[in-house]
Amino acid sequence: MKVTVRYFASIREAIGHPVEAVDTAARTLAALRDDLIARDEAHAKALARGKAVRVALDQVMSDESAPLREGAEVAFFPPVTGG
Repeated sequence: MKVTVRYFASIREAIGHPVEAVDTAARTLAALRDDLIARDEAHAKALARGKAVRVALDQVMSDESAPLREGAEVAFFPPVTGG
């Protein structure tokens, strides 16, 4: 299935681009994250397990167990604090 993946803040900087179309067999956000981690070193460092990464599915904060669907928009970003 095809999904749109958006990256924000330090994740975008590490990966080098803000958005990409991804063709994946992943069925959940967790599986998509694992697929992206396996792509290359930049994705692996930015999205590594153990790093604090937030994820949104179709602009709604979601748990990584959430199911993916064709045409979904997934956004990855680091937690942010205000000041």
